[in-house]
Amino acid sequence: MTGEESLRPQSLMLTFLGDQVLGRDVCVYSGSVIDVFARAGIGEQATRSTLTRMVGRDLLRRQREGRRMYFGLTERSAAVLRDGERRIWQTGAVNRHWDGTWTLLGFSLPESWQRQRHDLRSQLTWSGFGPLFNGLWIAPGEVDVSALVAELGLSAHVKVFRAHADTGMDIGQMIEETWELSDLAGLYEGFVRRWQPWEDDLPDADDALVLRLRLQTEWLRIVRRDPRLPVRHLPDDWPADLAEKTFRSVHDRLSPLARDASERLLDLVPARPQA
Repeated sequence: MTGEESLRPQSLMLTFLGDQVLGRDVCVYSGSVIDVFARAGIGEQATRSTLTRMVGRDLLRRQREGRRMYFGLTERSAAVLRDGERRIWQTGAVNRHWDGTWTLLGFSLPESWQRQRHDLRSQLTWSGFGPLFNGLWIAPGEVDVSALVAELGLSAHVKVFRAHADTGMDIGQMIEETWELSDLAGLYEGFVRRWQPWEDDLPDADDALVLRLRLQTEWLRIVRRDPRLPVRHLPDDWPADLAEKTFRSVHDRLSPLARDASERLLDLVPARPQA
């Protein structure tokens, strides 16, 4: 299954909203969303279901204008989208400026707390941590996990430290033992294979909008899985740099056509203050 085929409608929807709604104080007509998503191969029913679910999860709000229904951002979805924007355009995929600091998180949970242990490990993985030992996880840089731990109700069972490796320790080997580098490298390499041809080709004007949505959605999914390990301790042929250059090049190439398409295809109205 290719990266494009496996993208979920909600992930594409968030990219679409970040592209067209974030920071503009507007709402978008449901029919416009259905039209754009149809071009991405997503049927009307699936698009409507996604919109409804996202309203239920406080990721979208409705605004009626006459007989038409429009959708706008909530504070929650705006925060999610701003975080994604930072991850793509500011943090980036390559960690060249690591200062040698690690965040260490130790936990000890009762044997019967299997669900809590699973939830904690999942959230730590999402936050860039890897398991150094069974109850000791590590992440590069200073990572604030206080909100994550508190939300899981595990503050009394978790201890967090900042540390530097002892002189002479093989950090590269430690990284290879702690994180699945081959899986992550495969994601970057697959991204380059799929998207590099678009550095030379141009799609039809209306297809450019959907293609750029797929590009950004797939890229964000990959960089969110990347713990941003210090590049000086990664293999010499680490593919993140080439993948990021490919992403930016294709994004720049598609953007003028995508902007033209969005002006033709999208019905936007000013967002009214919520009651």
